[in-house]
Amino acid sequence: MIVLREGHQYTAANFLDKKKGCEIQFFEQKKDAENDRITLVDGTTNEEVLSVLIDRLNYQQSKQPCKETAIAITHIETALLWLEKRAANKKRS
Repeated sequence: MIVLREGHQYTAANFLDKKKGCEIQFFEQKKDAENDRITLVDGTTNEEVLSVLIDRLNYQQSKQPCKETAIAITHIETALLWLEKRAANKKRS
């Protein structure tokens, strides 16, 4: 992983060719003078990335089940739950 812009933009290494990579861009917002959120850069969210990982691990688990993958899925689902709760709380305030 290479950090391109801390907290917002990364290059994830490819599996076979570590010199190549896949960019991951997270959205970036700031608050304006009226305290409204303005999107500066569009991108994905932590929740979306975790959802992708859950789907991938469930696929792998269906092909070759193992305890470690099942535990990883459970923990990622738990992380997703807490991040969704955090987002809901932010929306209310």
